Amino acid sequence: MSDTQQKDAAFPNPVIPGFHPDPSICRVGDDYYVICSSFEYFPGIPVFHSRDLLHWTQIGNALDRPNQLRLTNTPSSGGIYAPTLRHHDGRFWLIVTNCSEGGGNMLFTATDPAGPWSDPIHLPDVPGIDPDLVWDEDGTCWCTIAGVSQVRIDPYTGQTSGPRRQLWSGAPGAKAPEAPHLYRIGDHWYLLIAEGGTERCHGVSIARGHTPTGPFEPCPDNPILTHRGTDHPIQNTGHADLVQRPDGSWWMVFLGVRPGGGSPGWHVLGRETFLAPVEWVDGWPVVGEVTSELPAPSWPLVPGPVEAVRDDFDLSELRPQWISVRDRPAQHCTTKERSGWLTLRARGGSLDEPDVVFVGRRQQHLTCEVRTRVDPAEGRGGLAVRLDEEHHYEIEASEGEVRVLSRIGPLRSVVESRSVPAGPVVLGVRVRATPPRDARTGPDTLTLGVEEPGGTFTELADLDGRYLSTEVAGGFTGRVIGMYATTGTVHFDWFDYEPLTP
Repeated sequence: MSDTQQKDAAFPNPVIPGFHPDPSICRVGDDYYVICSSFEYFPGIPVFHSRDLLHWTQIGNALDRPNQLRLTNTPSSGGIYAPTLRHHDGRFWLIVTNCSEGGGNMLFTATDPAGPWSDPIHLPDVPGIDPDLVWDEDGTCWCTIAGVSQVRIDPYTGQTSGPRRQLWSGAPGAKAPEAPHLYRIGDHWYLLIAEGGTERCHGVSIARGHTPTGPFEPCPDNPILTHRGTDHPIQNTGHADLVQRPDGSWWMVFLGVRPGGGSPGWHVLGRETFLAPVEWVDGWPVVGEVTSELPAPSWPLVPGPVEAVRDDFDLSELRPQWISVRDRPAQHCTTKERSGWLTLRARGGSLDEPDVVFVGRRQQHLTCEVRTRVDPAEGRGGLAVRLDEEHHYEIEASEGEVRVLSRIGPLRSVVESRSVPAGPVVLGVRVRATPPRDARTGPDTLTLGVEEPGGTFTELADLDGRYLSTEVAGGFTGRVIGMYATTGTVHFDWFDYEPLTP
């Protein structure tokens, strides 16, 4: 891209779209790294890399081994909450809460953020969620958690020492003071928090003090970021982290959602990672306008690799964007059994079951098309759009038949079925954002169907997307689209995910 082209360019915001909430960022030299919450999905904690803050490439998942991440009996929207990523003394440090049976706060380290990451260091004496790490000038490591309280820890052993102190918990009466991050900037220590809950009243506030333990003086202009009470297209803004560029400029990553449709507005992609500029005025950060498009920066752009539309499953291991529900045992999921195919062996009997064998990727675009070629000769399975066990749509193939299924709360139904020739079949889902016609218009329409041998797409059902939204289902995740098996063994030749122009 020439200098003139770059000057005139605009870049989409969110910078990491789709279900990528609770971003935490750190910079090492000219490299930036972001991690996000992953909840009930395995592998956990996606890790992204960028050289320009605008183009992000997933380079791995921090928790990719069963001994790092146990999600047994974890409900949907349980599991991995709000990690913090920091770099200190030549190592990357990651601290996170596993809200699962036998979980709690854990700490991991790595020399390369792409992995491998260490086995967990458990922190039994650190309660709560949203842990943060920071080191002071003396090398003391402080852990601050939602609430907002703080304790000194030894990051190598997980042991705590000294009393746990209550710090500053934001505006009086504001609920859910959480997501604390501490920074030494200039002459002050700054304590950044989220408050108001992660829904429409979400916001970011900040305070400062002369030591990492306080006392803290609140910013007179708090909250420094919120869209509560506005009609801004980006809502629920909060849970932020700060980073400084080598040129001295400051930036903030934070989560937000993009509601669609009528009233009250439904967001379907989950909470996404956005970027905004930050200026410092009288010793306080001022967040710039949050826009759906970011102007070209003054520094050089460094685009990453373009993600291919198709995955042919030609590698021995799945690419890092693929996630499963709670675990992924090799005996139930492999690319090594049939060359160039993904093989799934059923365990749970349907997507209603917590142990369903499912491999999916986050839906990242409001309008997109997904297709897969499935050989169901030895079982039953297909293509699903999942929010949780009680909210999902799927098109399912067995030998000689395809059917569309819908699960909305307590209601499960077969929407449509038809016969198909024996052998592999191409299944598809088209997602189209819906312009509001009235207050009741849903955010999008999902069309499920079959691709005929000549390439024609035959629609079997049009389903309202609002029922696969957080406003209907509750929870903290977003849509994941992928392949599954519910009976026997099912093979998948390829999987296409293609963004479409609205």
